Amino acid sequence: MLDLIAILGPTASGKTTLAVALAAHLDTEIISADSRQIYRSMDIGTGKDLSEYTVDGKTIPYHLIDICPPGYRYNLFEYIRDYHKAYDDIVARGKTPILCGGTGLYLEAVLKGYSLPPVPENRALREALANKSLAELEEILKSYKTLHNQTDTDTCKRAIRAIEIAEYYSRQDPGTLVPHPVENALIVGVNIDRESRRARITRRLHDRLDQGMVAEVQGLLDRGIEPESLIYYGLEYKYITEYLIGRTSYDQMVSLLEIAIHQFAKRQMTWFRGMERRGFDIFWLDAFLPLSEKLARIDEKMSQR
Repeated sequence: MLDLIAILGPTASGKTTLAVALAAHLDTEIISADSRQIYRSMDIGTGKDLSEYTVDGKTIPYHLIDICPPGYRYNLFEYIRDYHKAYDDIVARGKTPILCGGTGLYLEAVLKGYSLPPVPENRALREALANKSLAELEEILKSYKTLHNQTDTDTCKRAIRAIEIAEYYSRQDPGTLVPHPVENALIVGVNIDRESRRARITRRLHDRLDQGMVAEVQGLLDRGIEPESLIYYGLEYKYITEYLIGRTSYDQMVSLLEIAIHQFAKRQMTWFRGMERRGFDIFWLDAFLPLSEKLARIDEKMSQR
């Protein structure tokens, strides 16, 4: 029996549809590997499409979707902690979890088996760094070895936290940070050619705008979520927020957002190809294969493990 099935692919490749169909086929559950679907009330822009999780009248259980309030900044440590809770829960019921999503950092951290203990606050270090500029903090951070849990350094506060984390891990027994890769995982990739991917992205963007994506973002602002918090989430939330606060016109927003999503999908594929270079065996399936054929090929691959 497999320990884990992972389904990955770029945005608009149809990976969720495949994961749900496979979960129904295997009578199991899905753990999301999407860094934005964890947020409640951010539905259209993150493409949750929760209606997809119902097959023949049966709802497929899913985990790590709608677990945080909007405006919160979730991190990799929290994801790994929450992933293992969900994983252990599913396995305890005799099922093989399906990990599905497009956030390469989350997928790779799980598959490599990283263990990230919580990092305590270092008050002395924080006081020593308090008056340094962002540029100075970034230089300090570069002096540490690159760790798998890189932290964004878009503000001094986050840069100081990144240094705090790096300093903590630099003083730990190296043995505690050794990854323990998932030994028996099947990684399925959904591959879609560039032009088809671009066409799907464009069509989906306009569909979501028609479904009320701008109103969704306006509703978050009306609830008191700071514009910069939404801009932090990137893509739909960044560009629509910038439009709503008057930085761009509607047409500019749509054009810039479409370009950004295309670039994002390209970066996703670059990450997944990089995973292959780093030793992961990804079983690629053409996005346009009939769903029944995809399931049959996965069944065949599973029987060979």
